[in-house]
Amino acid sequence: MASPLASPIPVINPGVDDIIAILFAIASPEIEILAYTVSYGNTDSDSSYLNILKAYRAIECFLERNPLESSRFPNFNSKKRPILARGAVAPLEGEIHSAQYFHGRDGLGDITDRHPELFLESLSDCHPFLEMTSRSGADVAIDILKSQPARSVTYVALGPLTTLALMMRKENQLIRDRIGRIVCMGGALDVPGNTSPVAEFNFFADPYAVKELLLSEQGVPLDRFVMLPLDITTPHEIPFRAYEEIVDPAFHSTQIPSVSEDKSPLTHFTSSFLERTREIMLQFGKDAMELHDIVAVWCATENPPFEDNKPTELAAGWQGSRRVFDIERKGELTRGMLVVDRREDESAYPLGANRSEAQKKVNDIPSGTEGKDYGLGIFCITKTPGPQVLLKRLLYRVWGCLVP
Repeated sequence: MASPLASPIPVINPGVDDIIAILFAIASPEIEILAYTVSYGNTDSDSSYLNILKAYRAIECFLERNPLESSRFPNFNSKKRPILARGAVAPLEGEIHSAQYFHGRDGLGDITDRHPELFLESLSDCHPFLEMTSRSGADVAIDILKSQPARSVTYVALGPLTTLALMMRKENQLIRDRIGRIVCMGGALDVPGNTSPVAEFNFFADPYAVKELLLSEQGVPLDRFVMLPLDITTPHEIPFRAYEEIVDPAFHSTQIPSVSEDKSPLTHFTSSFLERTREIMLQFGKDAMELHDIVAVWCATENPPFEDNKPTELAAGWQGSRRVFDIERKGELTRGMLVVDRREDESAYPLGANRSEAQKKVNDIPSGTEGKDYGLGIFCITKTPGPQVLLKRLLYRVWGCLVP
């Protein structure tokens, strides 16, 4: 279990898996959510901002019907309201790239059009469970780092790293001194990309921020940076047949859309955007949704910041290794690609060696040994307690479904 020091600041561009990651975070007692800084990414920042409010309304409606379930959502508390702020609206350089082809124009499978009962149009200056602010997400996060004990705050990056880069430009030394841990979902090392053949979406969206933060002298403190690339997040998934069997027996697809009267408000909300996600995933030949951002939040809940003068440690079941790479920023076909230097990287293997066998031998650092000198590079998670462990926890925490 993570200690009370694990207080994440999710940096998000709420699309489908981002919203489920947020629901998972709200239901995680190991952490306290201090703020959301909403970024561009899967869709535009305005739609992403509204998606946070939609998720909170779904939980609020659920608890109005089921008040005895309130203990399942420890971070849904009117006395401890997270700040909701707007982060970066565009990358440090170049054009905005979105993933609306997958997440829909509204970021949630176009539920705005298909489910008008879930539509939100106007914003209020006050909210019973969120502290609304007009301050920039970068300023909000910096102020939190100033107000909280040094090395006690975890920054969870679920979208492009632009907001974090803007923070470093403003208060470089303060962040280096006070940040506890940065947990980042992004990149693809030894697997294909999910936005292009070679690039993962978050790093593709702003490769300039990745370069500035991870590969420059003015970047983040790498001893406190944890990266979860597609290599480790992709095997974690929720099969839609399992969702249908365990969570919502009426779940199908957009041809038979979710009906609010037949299920709890929270299940209706998730089924309303997952029905479109299922159709898209089936086009890729897979009847499941990958839990990329959920794995990152899970990592943050189990691996809190570590105290000064203490070696870096991971919880039981988690392992990682340092990888040496650079990132392509301008390539016509390779924007966002992580170019791994296998001459210097721990994953390097002799010419002619069986790649899969060589990788098994050098790719893992056992839990509790991460503080030792394993060379330069970015610390990447290579093992979790397992996809089934996460799936069971997710099903219970978000939907209250116990799985043997």
